[in-house]
Amino acid sequence: MSPPRYVRLGVNVDHVATLRQARGTRYPDPVHGAAIAESAGADQITIHLREDRRHIIDRDLEVMRRTVQVPLNLEMAATDEMVRIALANRPDTVTLVPERREERTTEGGLDVAGQRAALLPHVQALRDAGIVVSLFIDADEAQVAAAAQIGAAVVELHTGDYCEAGTPSLRARELQKLHDGAIAAHELGLVVAAGHGLDLRNVGDVARLPHVEELNIGHSIIARAVFIGLDAAVREMRTAIAEAVR
Repeated sequence: MSPPRYVRLGVNVDHVATLRQARGTRYPDPVHGAAIAESAGADQITIHLREDRRHIIDRDLEVMRRTVQVPLNLEMAATDEMVRIALANRPDTVTLVPERREERTTEGGLDVAGQRAALLPHVQALRDAGIVVSLFIDADEAQVAAAAQIGAAVVELHTGDYCEAGTPSLRARELQKLHDGAIAAHELGLVVAAGHGLDLRNVGDVARLPHVEELNIGHSIIARAVFIGLDAAVREMRTAIAEAVR
């Protein structure tokens, strides 16, 4: 009998910072949130440093780089400014994502196939510094192929369309896209991660997809933590993932 799969849980603590920034206070501190998540079983801490600094700020990244003991994953736009910040702080992984000022959260995957020339120097600079490069993309074979071609090591498949599907048939269709994208990525030698919109109700089917090694989850865990605490919310999600792949 083969051993059970282990799917890593990356906990995104952006929305601890959202609460802080809403009132302009020093609390709650996402650095503290990262420490709690780590002690509760998070395999990775994820933060998104946005151009407008709407939640995570530079100080958070700088302190977490010194204090977080599990891998630190920095989500960011593919810009010269953000690459400079990443090279200065050296997170373990950088996940390049699309970013628009007016969006509430990241909407859709990065168009790697259409932006290869612009993305390639950023990917190369990060790789040369020893940083693992992940690309947040839709589960589309052209995007997967382009990610491999420009030298990414990881693709994070965008699960938002699956999570927001309003009917069983649409949900099944979106899950099949993720299934096919995961297989295509694995066949090209890419590590497969997934994330966006995942919660306790929908995480199981994504965790069971072939070759998925990591799930990045933030909003639903922080929202759940309002009622049961962050330690319990992380443990609850960790258990849900483990039971899904048992």
